[in-house]
Amino acid sequence: MTFTRTAIPDVVIIDPKVHGDPRGYFVETFRADKLSEFLGFDVSFCQDNESASNYGVLRGLHYQLPPHAQSKLVRVIEGEVLDIAVDIRQGSPTFGHHVAVRLSGENKRQIFIPRGFAHGFVVLSETCTFAYKVDNYYSPECDRGIAFNDPALDIDWVVEKTGLQLSAKDTRQPLLSDADLFEYGVDLYA
Repeated sequence: MTFTRTAIPDVVIIDPKVHGDPRGYFVETFRADKLSEFLGFDVSFCQDNESASNYGVLRGLHYQLPPHAQSKLVRVIEGEVLDIAVDIRQGSPTFGHHVAVRLSGENKRQIFIPRGFAHGFVVLSETCTFAYKVDNYYSPECDRGIAFNDPALDIDWVVEKTGLQLSAKDTRQPLLSDADLFEYGVDLYA
């Protein structure tokens, strides 16, 4: 596995080593020891989630507040997405900035999104199977979101606005300036 810090250093791209031959391939998709060694702290994932979506489905931007804040390790099993992580830690030097990474079943790339970030993705292929690990259980009372089209975030979702498919929930999310946020420098893993 190769770990690469992005323009927002807390967000990490993981490229696993794919072993292929005429029969197919084998890939190690997760190693707790290697991830912890790279990050410098332990992340204990407790829940795996999977979604299936069609072209243009946009899910996000989602996050959970403490005490149920979540780190995510996301990947695509089949298809392709543009995956987005937004720094929502007030006071952070990268507050309001985002990282955009294409994840696909073909490239096997993954992205680690730490606590303190909002996350979303849009499906670029005809269909997609998306999977992710989280290090805290889902908590409806801590569930929050930010408007995917907030002009302050300046996210290019690649798909034309008329081609986007959103849930009713995601069409009603607040702007970053009105959202419940995290404070930079607070240890979200304590």
